[in-house]
Amino acid sequence: MTATASLHRSWALDLDIATFYKILKLRVDVFVVEQSCPYPELDGLDLDTDTRHLWLEEDGEVVCTLRLLEEHEDGKSFRIGRLCTDRAHRGQGHTTRLLRTALAEVGSHACRIHAQTYLVDMYAKHGFAPEGEEYLLDGIPHVPMRRGGGEPWQPS
Repeated sequence: MTATASLHRSWALDLDIATFYKILKLRVDVFVVEQSCPYPELDGLDLDTDTRHLWLEEDGEVVCTLRLLEEHEDGKSFRIGRLCTDRAHRGQGHTTRLLRTALAEVGSHACRIHAQTYLVDMYAKHGFAPEGEEYLLDGIPHVPMRRGGGEPWQPS
């Protein structure tokens, strides 16, 4: 029997160090090791005062995580990033659960994501639509996507 994953949310500045370490470890395990993509994981955004971290935990281990950034350039909007699930825990609905939780927090505000191309259909099921052409980010094909917020966002 699989344990039920518990849902957690924390503002960046309230996140305890041990949990933050587990979140970073999962992200590196998935993006750097599994996907063979060395990239600047420590970009400074994890500690912004408006950043929220959401994660699912089973038996004391972080099994799924995402980062929700609040942006204020042209009004209030959000950006979801660093969404990943531990390989052994995929296919159990963890990604959907975490994404729905984040989108509930976003509400009707605009929300953007740089989706890996192979995940575009999955994000479309959650209301995201492509808003630009495919491009390479750290050597991996991505598509800019957006959900909500009225007028289509235009890159600066």
